[in-house]
Amino acid sequence: MPFKSYFQDLSRTSPLAATPRRRVRLGVIVWHLGWSAVTLAALLGLLFLPASPRVLGALVVAALPGVSSIFLLTRDGHRARQMLVWIWGLACLIAIGLTGGIFGPLAAWAAAPMAAAVALNQRRLILLGATLSVTTTLFAILLSLARLIDLPDLVESFWLSSLAVVTLVSGFGLALLPALRARTEMARGAEDDRARFLKILSEQPHLIVALGDDGRLISAHGEAPLGLDMPTLMKHGLIVCAHVPDRLGVMQAIDEARVNGRAETGFMPHAALEHYVRLSLRRGSDGRLYGVLADASLHHAREEALESARFEAENLNQGKSRFLASMSHELRTPLNAVIGFSDIMRQQLFGPLSEKYTEYAQLIWESGQHVLDLVNDVLDMSKIEAQRYDLSLETFDAREPVSGALRLIFTAAHDKGVAVRSVLPPTPVEVTADKRALKQMCLNLLSNAVKFTPRGGSVTLILSDAGADGIDVQITDTGIGIAAEDLQRLGKPYEQTGPMEQRVLGTGLGLSLVQALAGLHKGRMSLESELGKGTSVSLFLPIAAHSDQPELPLSPPVSPPVAPEAPVAVSPETPRPLEDRLYTPPDLSGSDFVIRPPKS
Repeated sequence: MPFKSYFQDLSRTSPLAATPRRRVRLGVIVWHLGWSAVTLAALLGLLFLPASPRVLGALVVAALPGVSSIFLLTRDGHRARQMLVWIWGLACLIAIGLTGGIFGPLAAWAAAPMAAAVALNQRRLILLGATLSVTTTLFAILLSLARLIDLPDLVESFWLSSLAVVTLVSGFGLALLPALRARTEMARGAEDDRARFLKILSEQPHLIVALGDDGRLISAHGEAPLGLDMPTLMKHGLIVCAHVPDRLGVMQAIDEARVNGRAETGFMPHAALEHYVRLSLRRGSDGRLYGVLADASLHHAREEALESARFEAENLNQGKSRFLASMSHELRTPLNAVIGFSDIMRQQLFGPLSEKYTEYAQLIWESGQHVLDLVNDVLDMSKIEAQRYDLSLETFDAREPVSGALRLIFTAAHDKGVAVRSVLPPTPVEVTADKRALKQMCLNLLSNAVKFTPRGGSVTLILSDAGADGIDVQITDTGIGIAAEDLQRLGKPYEQTGPMEQRVLGTGLGLSLVQALAGLHKGRMSLESELGKGTSVSLFLPIAAHSDQPELPLSPPVSPPVAPEAPVAVSPETPRPLEDRLYTPPDLSGSDFVIRPPKS
């Protein structure tokens, strides 16, 4: 930066806006120029005396370091300042040597490099200046012992000694001023930062605490959660502040945070059971535990309401499932009577009927069969949800129930104009499963395939032996297909897809029943489809027999887990919160506790 631009920049910058580094640099340059000015003034004064050339040369050399400081205006840095200290050491050594060494009048200037380093206000430079001062002193002693240069006369020695003492003392004093001012500004800045940080901590909406291993409070900052007894927290620690049933959970959270580095828990304050406090703990790098206490009363109340509603809904659903499962006989009995009597009438077993009555009987029989199929699906799903569906495991040829399902679907497919093809193994396929369930699964999949395949399309069933793992039933159709966004929800109870006129023909339980029955057999169902091209359903069932009832895929609702009561080791020096014994820690005072009451 040119000198003119530098001073223009200083003139545009107010003293209050100038940075501390700039002020220090300007003070350093003024200090050096003042040293040179005093030295050159002494040089002019000695010109009126019969001063020797060695004395004049010593003063000229002593003025050079001050003039050299001007380059700090354009190139200020650690290397530049280090070079300036070296110039001080060399110039003072020459000046002291020209005036007779350690016995000469300028011997006090041996400390000038350290004074210049103090003015530069850098710790490493001060160490370098002290080293150069000691080195200069040693060389001055050697020069005096060698007696290579004579001492100045008495008058010159008087003025030179006065100059050396005045410049060194005033130089040290003035050099300490910018350093002390910089240190003061740094300390004031640190205090401001600390005050600002404490302000942020104390004004944030949670209570940040530091805890000991036993839950006692070390420091706390922020807003106290509603309902938390602050005198008890300050006096007895965090554990005693919790409601008695919750204290064990708080102790376990402290132990977990100490071992694993983090823990989360919640508790009701013992003085305000209508409130709830959430505690998050973390282990710091210093081994202490740091936590955040936040008022979670509203959130906890919502969680409890949602949990209560969920359990109530699950209980209602279980009641519905149990009711439908127990009412299977009462629902099927009248339907079987309607279907049986209408079948007798449409076959005219007890005499001829008119054409109109025969048509009505046929419609009643078909409607009854449809309603019975729907009721059977609903009852089967209810039994599975109520865990009352028992598999009847037996060993049989898998081709039998598959062929039975094909025979039942042939008539409906023929009436709709859909071709049904099958590929079965030529040899028996022995499996251990529920024969009726296997037939029901194949029939449901074939019914869906025929229902969503337009006239002229085809449905193909392939039964293959998967070796020791099980069997695979694959049903492929050339129907309307399923959109990608609908694939995720299909398989859930009462979920349907396709046109509305086809949805009213079922309940949406076909695929969910297949998936549930496959799960009971420890099998699985996979579905692949492309809109406008068709659907392929693959059903895999294992062969191995199970001695007990397989696990249901639909898990019943369970009550919330209750934490087991484990013995907790409590040292005799720590409070025993489960016994409500009070423990009084040492008095806590100072700035480690900045707690404000909760805002309404």
